[in-house]
Amino acid sequence: MGTVELSGNHYDRIYAVVRRIPRGRVATYGQIADLAGLDGRARQVGYAMRTLTTEGVPWHRVVNSRGQISERPEPGSDLIQRQLLEREGVKFDTADRLKLEHYRWRPKMDGRPRSSRRPRAQESL
Repeated sequence: MGTVELSGNHYDRIYAVVRRIPRGRVATYGQIADLAGLDGRARQVGYAMRTLTTEGVPWHRVVNSRGQISERPEPGSDLIQRQLLEREGVKFDTADRLKLEHYRWRPKMDGRPRSSRRPRAQESL
């Protein structure tokens, strides 16, 4: 299966959504994709986060659908992400998970249509 290439415009949409996540809240890769109008492209959100060079995008607030920090190629970045989240009041359990039902960002849609995609079983609350 081939990789779907996203234009810079798509990355800009992803970064715009991530900038809206408030302190002490997180969003999943799939949630960011849906809010950016890129339904089902959670991996592309991961690619966008990995190639991020723009300051002011709180990349550390994006976690996987299990409420865990995803591994990154840069050594120590998972620890940095965890520390940044903990400074914002996010707590992790002994399995290194955060409670999505507590910390998940639930934005107001501001008149935008909601995605027709149903959440995957592990993303549902």
